[in-house]
Amino acid sequence: MTIKKNFASSSLHVKTIVMNTVDAQEIQNFSKDSNHWWDENGPFKPLHRLNPVRLGYFKQQICQHFGRDIDGLKSYNGLSIIDVGCGGGLVCEPMARLGANVTGIDADENAINIAIEHASQSGLDVAYKATTSDDLAAQGQKYDVVLALEIIEHVSDYDTFVKTIVDLCKPDGLIIFSTLNRTAKSYALGIVAAEYILRWVPQGTHSWKKFVKPSELSRLLRNQGAQPQNICGLNFNPLQNKFTLAPNDTSVNYFMSAVKSTST
Repeated sequence: MTIKKNFASSSLHVKTIVMNTVDAQEIQNFSKDSNHWWDENGPFKPLHRLNPVRLGYFKQQICQHFGRDIDGLKSYNGLSIIDVGCGGGLVCEPMARLGANVTGIDADENAINIAIEHASQSGLDVAYKATTSDDLAAQGQKYDVVLALEIIEHVSDYDTFVKTIVDLCKPDGLIIFSTLNRTAKSYALGIVAAEYILRWVPQGTHSWKKFVKPSELSRLLRNQGAQPQNICGLNFNPLQNKFTLAPNDTSVNYFMSAVKSTST
């Protein structure tokens, strides 16, 4: 998918897929946790906690762009959505429940197996594949919505990765990224607090130097023919123990949605 903090795979499997943006060390860092995707108190606890907030942002952006009823039970009916770096399927399953034709890809074959098993138990039809965005883009696959969540900060080549994400999107389709800004505050909260004090994620999960500023991500998207439409921060309130959207504060985590040009 080029990958996210959930991808991991055997070295044999990694050698069989396109390696343009895959960072093998990142895969190794997360492989030990891939059996625990659906454990709400496990290593992916922060993702479970923020999932309702980010799903709300996705629904707002998707319904606005495609003219859908945000309060509808099947707001995504007929839309093709791909989650690049899907892990165990925490985002794919809610998207499928809202009527989307969902594809989830991850370079971590074990995570994909976990996702397949959980979707089956939940009675959901999600097309999971142990592959990368590089591979699918090379095959000419296209989707109405492309999600790249908490992943760009883990790839080896930002330019190539963003190109594959835009390539996977249909003209006038929607792209949504979520990532970490490169600021002093993000170092304090995203690494020191999250990894060493709160121990939300394993130490070494992130490299601050690989965090991406909104201006940088905007430029990368524009260079590939996608126009940023919305930027929204994501904050954590330790007193309330919950995440909230923060439209005017992108100093740590943020979302960015973009629309692919019809001429690209």
